[in-house]
Amino acid sequence: MALRPLEPARLGDHLDRLYRAAWAMCGSREDAEDLVQDTYARVLARPRWLRGEDDLGYLLRVLRNTFISRHRTASRRPRTEPFAEGHEPDPVDAMDHLVRRYLEAFGPASRKDVQSFTGLSLTTLKPVIERVATERFLDEDGKELLDVAGAPLPDPDTPAPPRLLPTWDATLLVHARRTGLLPERFRPLIFHTKNPQSTPTFLVDGEVAGTWKLDAKDGFGAEPFERVPASAMREVRAEGERLATAFG
Repeated sequence: MALRPLEPARLGDHLDRLYRAAWAMCGSREDAEDLVQDTYARVLARPRWLRGEDDLGYLLRVLRNTFISRHRTASRRPRTEPFAEGHEPDPVDAMDHLVRRYLEAFGPASRKDVQSFTGLSLTTLKPVIERVATERFLDEDGKELLDVAGAPLPDPDTPAPPRLLPTWDATLLVHARRTGLLPERFRPLIFHTKNPQSTPTFLVDGEVAGTWKLDAKDGFGAEPFERVPASAMREVRAEGERLATAFG
């Protein structure tokens, strides 16, 4: 029987069945949602080739194997003990560390970005930001951005090359509706309830401009949401061809 590629666009058709199976395994809604997300992430990590037409059967096997793997990992994880009395981490140091590490990875960022990532209120964050975020900038709209001292910044005239973002990419998830990266009019095309695995996207001049896919039959393909200069699309497709070559 000939092999055929598993189509990522059809995975959402099986979400309800996978979720019910995951709930039966886990016993809780929250754990079931995490298990289904992990299953989709594993399946979408690379192209998959199937025999026959039973996509659901394949996904249920991956779901079961992911569940078993998580339990084996948990059983091997060292058990933690409470901090000895008098050795608890200082809450101020802990908050400073959390905000510093976020800005080192994703700064410059707004106060709302930091709040979204940490889950702390702006009132709680205010003294932390004063201690940690000593570099301040203004974005194109005159709004304040924060960063740690000495963080590298490219020259403002540095061109942003085209980039391919995969499913579940943290760049789109980590900011508080950062419309500079993802224009608001495109958000419903990427994140919606019928598309739980989100959508691979490409960037043009540092902004999401469309979606891409890679399959064994047709190779790399990219579809812009709106009109994109031909030269930019040539660069996107060149990037896609390099990706296709890497997958062999």
